Amino acid sequence: MSTQKLAFPDSTTDTEVSPAVEPFGGLSAADFKLAFRNHPAGVAVITADAGDGPVGLTATSVFSVSAEPPLLVFSLSDLSSSAPTINRADTVVVHLLGSDQLRIAQLCATSGIDRFADTTLWDRLDTGEPYFPGAHAWIRGRVINRMSAGSSTVVAVHALDAEITEDAAASAPLVYHNRSWHHLGEHSTITT
Repeated sequence: MSTQKLAFPDSTTDTEVSPAVEPFGGLSAADFKLAFRNHPAGVAVITADAGDGPVGLTATSVFSVSAEPPLLVFSLSDLSSSAPTINRADTVVVHLLGSDQLRIAQLCATSGIDRFADTTLWDRLDTGEPYFPGAHAWIRGRVINRMSAGSSTVVAVHALDAEITEDAAASAPLVYHNRSWHHLGEHSTITT
């Protein structure tokens, strides 16, 4: 199988990834989704504007990759109405949500609506990106790479700026598990 080399700016090594492959069987989509239903994930909202208006989507695929340089990745479904704009955008804002920001997560997870109609919920950063000031933590970053992966695109982002409010540490994180929203807190701590 051939591979494609991806180089990250300021990185000393290249990463080899397999290109998109022809379908060759394996686990069905339904079984794959079922397997991941019991795997909880933090909830984030990603916003961008490539020049034709703001878009936003809710994602559970955001994770950090490196602290030096500060890199994160997320997966973007090709079926998402926000995908064309995010795929053209140079920068994005990733909002890491607490459970008290469920409204923002639900807003950006709802299809067929204008997610930015309520101008009291969002604003623009000085650099122009749309963002939700109500989020306890957000990271603005430059897209440095995109990789096609099945019916999705994996987007790599170099973190440039962040704002973390004082409320962030006290806020219970918003988690998605088994098709429903949850929060973590002292009640969910396992003592060993």
